[in-house]
Amino acid sequence: MKNPTPPLVKNKTERRKFIQTDCRGLVALKLSSAIIRKFIPGRKTDSRKGQNGKVLVVGGSYMYHGAPILASLAALRAGSDLVYTAVPKINASATRAISPNLIVIPMVDAKLTRGSANKLLGQVQSGLDSATIGMGLAIADEEGLKTLIRELSAQDIRLSLDASALVSSILPILSQKNIVLTPHAGEFQRLFGVLPSNKILDRIKLVEKYAHEYSITILLKGPTDIISDGNKTYLNQKNLPSMTVGGTGDVLSGLVAAMLSKNRNTLESASAASFVNGIAGKMAQKKHGFHIVATDLVENISSAIKPFDKVIR
Repeated sequence: MKNPTPPLVKNKTERRKFIQTDCRGLVALKLSSAIIRKFIPGRKTDSRKGQNGKVLVVGGSYMYHGAPILASLAALRAGSDLVYTAVPKINASATRAISPNLIVIPMVDAKLTRGSANKLLGQVQSGLDSATIGMGLAIADEEGLKTLIRELSAQDIRLSLDASALVSSILPILSQKNIVLTPHAGEFQRLFGVLPSNKILDRIKLVEKYAHEYSITILLKGPTDIISDGNKTYLNQKNLPSMTVGGTGDVLSGLVAAMLSKNRNTLESASAASFVNGIAGKMAQKKHGFHIVATDLVENISSAIKPFDKVIR
């Protein structure tokens, strides 16, 4: 028996926007500018500082000092009004030196512990909209990570988790907390114990399965990003060989946090972030070929997202 035609799809042109995923007629929808335009909110003409997003970035270590910087600059370029960058105190001076746009919060320990997590929670500003955790972060005690997730979620702060924050021990505390996970294939395996295959349909089914099981949104990174909340799935076909360079995932994390600070729908925000990241990557690859660096993406974010700007009166 052939799979049924996706609902409301009347012609071949429209049908190419979908990928059939199983015999029940579930589909994954390919992202387009028209879809993303609906996911990125407009900005009021009389808005004030802070009303267009307050973001917290938690990351960095002795070796990976650049990761939270990339995420923070990406969040700013995506239109967040205020971005607070929490890094180990050994990195604080270097992080401040990168850009005067960064608001740096030194964490008391070189690695994340329960003590440093609790101290950070006492330092962060009230009224945060979103946070992203894990980019380059060294974690000494996973209970510290769990503390951050629990406490920030309890304050109704939308969370994005990446890199070292993607460990299986956090799974029991994620359900119903509107959290986005942004793993690559290896991190997906570390989380769920299953390595995604290279076959797109298999990857879609796997992402949908665990997104549904844990009531989370998963953005599985790859040549085609797969974004799902377990009920609805989007695909962003990038196919950019230049984006294998280190740091592009950190930029994506900053974009996810920026989108979450303005749109509380985790699936829509993760999809918008993936799409903008892909456009910025295409712009960078057009200029530099296969020789881009992650800061090239940051520099192209404003051009990539500008077509989606709209004013609300």
